Amino acid sequence: MIDEKILAILRNDTDHVSGEELCKIAGVSRAAIWKHIEKLREEGYDIEASPHLGYRLLNIPDRLIPAEIKWKLRTRILGKEILSYKKVDSTNAIAYAFAEKGLKEGSVILAEEQEKGKGRHGRTWLSPSESGIYLSVILRPQITPNEISKITLLAAVAAARAIRETADLQAMIKWPNHILVNHKKVCGILTEMKAEQDRVDFIVIGIGINVNTQMKQLPKGASSLREELPDSRTDEQVSRVDLTRKLIEKLEEDYFLLKKDGFQPIMDEWKRLSDMIGSRVKVVLQNRTFEGLVHDIDPDGALVVRRDAGTLEKVSSGDIAMVR
Repeated sequence: MIDEKILAILRNDTDHVSGEELCKIAGVSRAAIWKHIEKLREEGYDIEASPHLGYRLLNIPDRLIPAEIKWKLRTRILGKEILSYKKVDSTNAIAYAFAEKGLKEGSVILAEEQEKGKGRHGRTWLSPSESGIYLSVILRPQITPNEISKITLLAAVAAARAIRETADLQAMIKWPNHILVNHKKVCGILTEMKAEQDRVDFIVIGIGINVNTQMKQLPKGASSLREELPDSRTDEQVSRVDLTRKLIEKLEEDYFLLKKDGFQPIMDEWKRLSDMIGSRVKVVLQNRTFEGLVHDIDPDGALVVRRDAGTLEKVSSGDIAMVR
């Protein structure tokens, strides 16, 4: 793409680049260069134009633009195809529809805003404009339908690691699909699939992260990464572009690890990033509720809870509340 060529040239040169040089490298006319520069400015790029000197890139927007996410993205499959939207009902719904039409594995759908963001059990995920990351990834793993919880836990591990490395916050995992910082929910994961009886056709992993969202825009019990920064960093914005790029990289890293070495390494990392083992929880199922201590997660990704009577019970769905 010409836009990406222009950006690559401007990024690699801290001084001005002449219009003539841009024309030669991009293979278009001066008028076309000007149109593309204007388009990039509309997307938020701060590009200076000086007579007799040319163009210089002054600032890059923190928007979920494919060219920005792909810049220095270190992946082999994930993120090679990125579709980005200003506003959608749900990135998962779009990804699911594209996956049914054969969109390749590793494709990523991004949106600046969701009007009907999807959570578990039909809940909604609030998705204010240009403040969070709303992302869905298409995978086509060779697994059976009853192994889908492994993918959810894999995504949780990847999200927690990405947040820790990008925002320097102690992100922790709450089974099965929440990431917490300071015991407040900052990220949710929704895994959906199309499958036959014994094999998965495709899986869509939806991840929503409250990045720079203001507290007044969030529901009770939720927070954002920026809101949880320590006092010494309250003037900072967490880069959504950097975090998105890191998230895609971690997802691929853990996905390849699952394929190569099975679920055990993912399960071990999940335990390291979760403080649930040994904690007392309240389990709310469709037709009953009980309490107990979290004993483990099993090889299929189910939570194992030791009830007060001493029996172990596997929980593969339902809501889990920490009892303090």
